[in-house]
Amino acid sequence: MNQNYVQFTEEMKRTHTILIPNMLPIHFRLVKRILENDGYKVVLLETTGPHIAETGQKYVHNDTCYPAILVIGQMLDALFSGKYDPKKCALMLFQTGGGCRASNYVSLMRKALVNAGMPYVPVIPLSLAGIEKHPGFSNSIPMYYRMAYGVLYGDLMMALANQVRPYEKEHGAADALCARWTEKLVGELSSKAIRYGRVKKNYDAIVRDFAAIPREKRQAVRVGIVGEIYVKFSPLGNNGLEKFLESEGAEVVMPGLLDFFNYSVYNGIMDYKLYPKTHSRWSYLIHKTAFRFLLGKQKDMIEAIRREGTFRPMTPFAHTLSLTKDFIGYGTKMGEGWLLSAEMLELCDSGVPNIVCTQPFGCLPNHICGKGMMKPIKEAIPGANIVAIDYDPGTSAVNQENRLKLMLSAAREALEESGNQT
Repeated sequence: MNQNYVQFTEEMKRTHTILIPNMLPIHFRLVKRILENDGYKVVLLETTGPHIAETGQKYVHNDTCYPAILVIGQMLDALFSGKYDPKKCALMLFQTGGGCRASNYVSLMRKALVNAGMPYVPVIPLSLAGIEKHPGFSNSIPMYYRMAYGVLYGDLMMALANQVRPYEKEHGAADALCARWTEKLVGELSSKAIRYGRVKKNYDAIVRDFAAIPREKRQAVRVGIVGEIYVKFSPLGNNGLEKFLESEGAEVVMPGLLDFFNYSVYNGIMDYKLYPKTHSRWSYLIHKTAFRFLLGKQKDMIEAIRREGTFRPMTPFAHTLSLTKDFIGYGTKMGEGWLLSAEMLELCDSGVPNIVCTQPFGCLPNHICGKGMMKPIKEAIPGANIVAIDYDPGTSAVNQENRLKLMLSAAREALEESGNQT
């Protein structure tokens, strides 16, 4: 561990503003409010535009993955903007600590700050792996526990909003409801003792509220989005992919963030099974317990959606796991690894054969587990309509949109021929 990094001190908690990138709008607004209720001053960066990538390219090597260019560019752009005093700011990056270039973002960010003349700005990695210690930031289990429920609520609202937004009679109704529920949930998530009975009642209430939004009775083409986690979820990373698809009349289907956490925890289980001599049984038991905990929480969300009866629930992760048989092994775990292939199979299995596979140009795990798996999936599943879209500073947005329109055209033809989404 690098001992020379600038620490976020206890005094900084009172004086500094923490800037965080916005990967998932619903989820990260909940995370922001949880941090604020813990006494931190937080700003969620929602800036967009080509100048973000241009700033990143000035301070990050062009061969580095596109998400790093965007995240670092967005943070430096904020520090350059004049809206904040760089000497009173800290930056937060969310890290898994896995074997991917993304695990170097903290070092890349610090290098960029030095080159930009701001080496004094602290960079805080938010990671369960405990990458670093900062006296002024509580990297505690209770905080992660509250954030875990933020992920659950975020996944639920994202899944419901995506099923309402294309059909809502009043434009913006689904997004407004997400905002209202975010405000309502913050107080409960900030409590030291989260009552799970209350959480499950909230699930039921959230589903009922979304079901009450007036909607048109029609069937839109459903399009799934998979890929590298940042480009998959972030409007900045995928050039507003969700809004573009919705503007074309499609309904977006997005596997949730919880699936990525399930994937990461399950990898800890498989590490012991695949390499028992180098991984401890104690670690295996911890991961196994955590996996059961997360599966149970997902099951409760699914049951809440099924009870109300209006919406399609998310796929149980245990079923997603089973779909990878004969396609890809669980030892393939760099980046999104086998999860990327599994989510494409999951979408096809749930009646969503139209899929956009988003990937940063040059991302080796995505090219193998995403683009590289398209052919065997298409051969095994007739009707699978998958398009891989590269995202990079040099990629034309017009070219991306034209390829998406071709995929949508084929999807509409298939829908018209069948009369139903198949």
